Amino acid sequence: MIRWLISILVLLFIGAAFLFWAIFFSARPPLTTDPATLAGDGASVNYCELPVLDGSGKRAVDIAKGNTPGCAYSHFPLPILAECTEPLSSDADDIRGLWVAVAGDKLGHLERVEQCGSRVVITAAGIIHDGGPNSTGGMNSNDTEGGVAFTLGDREYCPRTSASMTWDKGILNFRPFGIGPIVVRRYLENEQLVWEYIDGSVTRMERLCTLPEAHRTPAPRGRRIALW
Repeated sequence: MIRWLISILVLLFIGAAFLFWAIFFSARPPLTTDPATLAGDGASVNYCELPVLDGSGKRAVDIAKGNTPGCAYSHFPLPILAECTEPLSSDADDIRGLWVAVAGDKLGHLERVEQCGSRVVITAAGIIHDGGPNSTGGMNSNDTEGGVAFTLGDREYCPRTSASMTWDKGILNFRPFGIGPIVVRRYLENEQLVWEYIDGSVTRMERLCTLPEAHRTPAPRGRRIALW
């Protein structure tokens, strides 16, 4: 009995160690975001003037996948899908724009939502999550969570993330690795963008036309425990 118990504990320890390595020490996803887009100033855009999705320009699959540089971008970048004019897929609602939380659990949260075809890019709090057809990667987002858990010397370590973004009757659902349960839902309700999280939190957001100065540079996130 004791031998079985020890074996189970050893297996649990090995599994936990592997999971920790995969989350924090596995190879980071290659940065495929256009350097000019990252270097540009997202505060220069009028987000109430949305691109016309008339099919006259690039398709979603023609544009490189966006993802987060390191654990966070240094300033709010230009839109990833600025040149895309592919009409939205039939099951998608149009939730494009710049949104700020005015009620709910994450009051003050700000995010930019871009869409074309069946592709969705969400930029917020230092991170860029990009799901759907693109020219350089898979359909799921392949990214980091953004919060720095710990540091080793000058290097920051934040968890890896991956999720699918799929539409279901006007609701954008997020599933971890594309196969897990729905952990995030976004949908329009009475001109507000509603963000529901698996922990039960609900946040309501309203549109902005310009990026507030306070959101040009992301605030540091995570516990940032110095291990060395």
